[in-house]
Amino acid sequence: QQQWYTRDSSVGGWLNAVWNMVFSGVEGAPAQSFPEPPYTTLETTPVSREKPFLYLDGDEYRVFLPEKRTDARGVSWGNGTPRGTSLPLAQFYVAKPDDSAATLNQALEEGLNLLLTPGIYHLDGTVEVNRAGTVVLGLGYATLIPDNGVTALKVADVDGVRLAGFLVDAGPVNSATLLEVGPEGASADHSANPTTVQDVFVRIGGAGPGKATTSLVVNSRHTIVDHTWVWRADHGDGVGWETNRADYG
Repeated sequence: QQQWYTRDSSVGGWLNAVWNMVFSGVEGAPAQSFPEPPYTTLETTPVSREKPFLYLDGDEYRVFLPEKRTDARGVSWGNGTPRGTSLPLAQFYVAKPDDSAATLNQALEEGLNLLLTPGIYHLDGTVEVNRAGTVVLGLGYATLIPDNGVTALKVADVDGVRLAGFLVDAGPVNSATLLEVGPEGASADHSANPTTVQDVFVRIGGAGPGKATTSLVVNSRHTIVDHTWVWRADHGDGVGWETNRADYG
């Protein structure tokens, strides 16, 4: 929301507003008053789920997967450890920027999740996420660049996939899509365990020439898209009328 969206939080108060400030499930939020001042306030968030995060448990790294919340209000960790599942790092393939799409797909086929360490990953093929409950978690906004016009990452029409914390940068050869969640015609019910796309950014141009027809396609039902920037650059490197073309966001 332009300019600000706050959800599932607790604040001591709020001053000032620009265009439209949205509060969803926020304790201490200002009262509903749009358009003057432009506060849109919802008592609860119908469905939400915090993104996965890496943490240290003693001397062991693990990844925590917060559970889905319905009609949420306030923070999930107010009474201590939030509800969810903790996975050992042994269940992840710790990827490096020089890994190929084939290497990442092999790890996924073996039942591992992906932890993308910081860096730029040039992909000569599509990363295929086909297993329900798979986690793809980026650190330091790991960046996926599809080479030769491929789609960087595709998710099957399955339950509970979690994509978080990475950037997809379009390559110089036009991609029909950059990120797909579910194939065309996907119809399965995922309301009990939706896929989430969180802190995932898609960019065309800005760091270098890039082209894509459609940046992000979501076909799977009940997918939660939470904090994404999907944009065509208007400044930086690789910016021009024909240099970083994009038909749709």
